Amino acid sequence: MEKKYNDPTDLRPEGRRLMDAPLVSIDIPQFKKQLKMEATWQTSDRNAITVYKTNGLRMVLIALHKDAFMQEHTADGIISVQVLEGEINFRTDNESIILKTGQMIALHEGLNHSVEAMEESVFLLTLTTALEV
Repeated sequence: MEKKYNDPTDLRPEGRRLMDAPLVSIDIPQFKKQLKMEATWQTSDRNAITVYKTNGLRMVLIALHKDAFMQEHTADGIISVQVLEGEINFRTDNESIILKTGQMIALHEGLNHSVEAMEESVFLLTLTTALEV
């Protein structure tokens, strides 16, 4: 398997983070710190970074300021949301659940959902993605 890295961007010019390899170590505390130091965190109600991306799976660390609201949307694959810090309200068309630090949910594909931060929060979103052929 070939190792894959991200490309530098204007917001993250250092680039070259390992995104896919036979074994990828992910330093969640360091990524949380990075998210909260970046300009986007200072000027927006959220910041996010993809910490792992391979054929069929993606992991994204998302930080939300208190009262930040992620509009209703759907995912093409199964997702899990694990709250690492804070408290969020995760809503579907039929349910609403408050998730606190250490709690998580799993949701099947194609279901409408939204997220609201009840306090400053960080969560790990894991989602299945279409396999590339």
